[in-house]
Amino acid sequence: MSSINVYNQIGESVGQVEISSDILEIPINKAVLHQVVLMHLANKRSGTAYAKGRSDVQGSGRKLFRQKGTGMARAGTRRSPTRVGGGVAFGPKPRDYGFKVPKKVKHLAIKCALADKFQNDSIRVVDTIELDRPKTKQIIGMREKVGVSEKEKTLIVLDASSENVLYSARNIPRVNVCLWSDLSTYELMWHDKLIVTRNALEKIQDRFFAVAGVQATDEQDSE
Repeated sequence: MSSINVYNQIGESVGQVEISSDILEIPINKAVLHQVVLMHLANKRSGTAYAKGRSDVQGSGRKLFRQKGTGMARAGTRRSPTRVGGGVAFGPKPRDYGFKVPKKVKHLAIKCALADKFQNDSIRVVDTIELDRPKTKQIIGMREKVGVSEKEKTLIVLDASSENVLYSARNIPRVNVCLWSDLSTYELMWHDKLIVTRNALEKIQDRFFAVAGVQATDEQDSE
């Protein structure tokens, strides 16, 4: 077992949480991460590119001139791709680029992405994030106090939905907010640092690493 410091919103250490050794020892499967990220990006593609072929453009299908005796190339319809205004040869057509991977593969990918963040000290745990009203300066200040640079892409992971936090962070460059249940491999890999609430970390461990939860070592009761 290993422990991580827990901070409050002003950057003061208020205790520690125990992290399962499975998180720190799990090997990072790069092939699985690549496959799931590729799936995510492929599923986001609209696939609406379209070009008119020779059967779609306007123009007569009549042969332009006789086959022999003119001294020119043997031309057919004016809709041929070789002529100006003709159709496009082998042009793009609407298609679905998406594909699926097994649920176990997606589950393993998220575990590997989370483990990578823990192993590289890219996670900051805060006791709670509570705002009376949307206030961007408070989110910026909290990010600085817990040691995250403004140049680092940061994902704030909450245990419960909070409009005040969402509205406060949505206009900060390179800062995004999501619920712990909405975590994806792509989001984890794209962001440099994670700021996670204590309760969200408990739920993440319960779901992805099959432990009984995070055991608090400070004055608060562990669940």
